[in-house]
Amino acid sequence: MKVLVVEDEAVVAKRLVRLLGRILGGSAAIEIAAGFADAREAIRSRPPGLLFLDLNLEGQDGFRLLEEAAASSFPTIVVSAHADQALRAFEYGVADFVAKPYDEARLRRAVEGLGRRAAHRADLRFLAVRKAGGIDLVPVEKVVAIRGADDYSEICTREGGRHLHDKTLAALARQLPPPFERVHRSWIVNLDDAASLHARPGSRYFLRLRNGDEVPVSRERVRGLRERLL
Repeated sequence: MKVLVVEDEAVVAKRLVRLLGRILGGSAAIEIAAGFADAREAIRSRPPGLLFLDLNLEGQDGFRLLEEAAASSFPTIVVSAHADQALRAFEYGVADFVAKPYDEARLRRAVEGLGRRAAHRADLRFLAVRKAGGIDLVPVEKVVAIRGADDYSEICTREGGRHLHDKTLAALARQLPPPFERVHRSWIVNLDDAASLHARPGSRYFLRLRNGDEVPVSRERVRGLRERLL
């Protein structure tokens, strides 16, 4: 696994790398970015499989980097002394927030928690997407549905907007709060925008949304979806 550690204090960065080496094993290739510019360049041109991010880099706001990371395909674990910023970080969909000082056991729990459905997903407020060289923050409350598009996802909003996200549908499904529901291998819907469930010949099912759009529902998910709608 390719890992990027963004930390401007050399001693702290070396300790984090040492602990991660023990946790992840010899197969992990760990890179350190000590400054804001180097970190942003690494995220854009050499995206890692996992990011560890400090929120205070040479006095610059790490949330600007967190927006870049949130729009990317890899998960992010924030490692910061500013525990008061944890809730704000979770609003961007970080996988975990490890407060300094920490020990190896806490760091290990953060790593082993990757891939699980986040217990803090109700805190997610934004989906970050790339637009014209910058980052746009799409409020989760405005998202109607999300369609899987190969290794990407297409976010559909109530205003009719379409935004391409670097994360896969499976990755977003682990982040999104209730009432978002995976109804098909290619679709996640916001059940607050569900209007009615319809069956068609051939045991095909479709969920009609309040805006008139329809999304397919897989047969194995129909029963659970019907119960939630009722």
